[in-house]
Amino acid sequence: MSTPGMPKKWRVISYIDGYNLYHGIREAGWRRFLWLDLVALSGTLIRGGQELVKTKYFTTRITAPEEKRKRQSDYIEALAAHCGNQVEMFWGHYQNESWSCRKCGAQEVVPHEKKTDVNIAVEMMVDAYADAFDTALLISADSDLVPPIRAIKRLFGNKRVVVAFPPNRHSVELRAVAHGGGFEIGRAKLAGSQMPEIVRK
Repeated sequence: MSTPGMPKKWRVISYIDGYNLYHGIREAGWRRFLWLDLVALSGTLIRGGQELVKTKYFTTRITAPEEKRKRQSDYIEALAAHCGNQVEMFWGHYQNESWSCRKCGAQEVVPHEKKTDVNIAVEMMVDAYADAFDTALLISADSDLVPPIRAIKRLFGNKRVVVAFPPNRHSVELRAVAHGGGFEIGRAKLAGSQMPEIVRK
């Protein structure tokens, strides 16, 4: 919202692919930065003259093993308590799929995350239609999100979609369709966007 006589603040909503961000940070060897304040991180990625109006976080509840389930649950509770209504969460699910080793023929059931990219695409399109943002900040390297970006550019020519790649993540397809070509989230941004060690509910 702009004040009379003051320049307009361009509204930004960030859309965070939690699975993509989590694994990018882990693969970069930066696990100590996983206690992330996602609203603060989003705020470090926008420019002067822009205003972060909402952060939308897309993830899937882990059910096993218990140690990982509890860690994720603690993080989600802390994030909700620390950020309040500034962050909105959307849930996918895991679907078990059979996997066979080509060399030895061994078989096992592997869980795969489902619905996150669809949830992100739907929210971006709905928000664009509702004129809820001027710029969408997408934190992901999932090339399945290329079609909704193309659709937003085609249908809403006054909207921008900027892509921030998690560490160790990249997509040539996303870079080609994003406004400005996209950029990678660096170590300093993560280090400066940590929640307090103790978060009270």
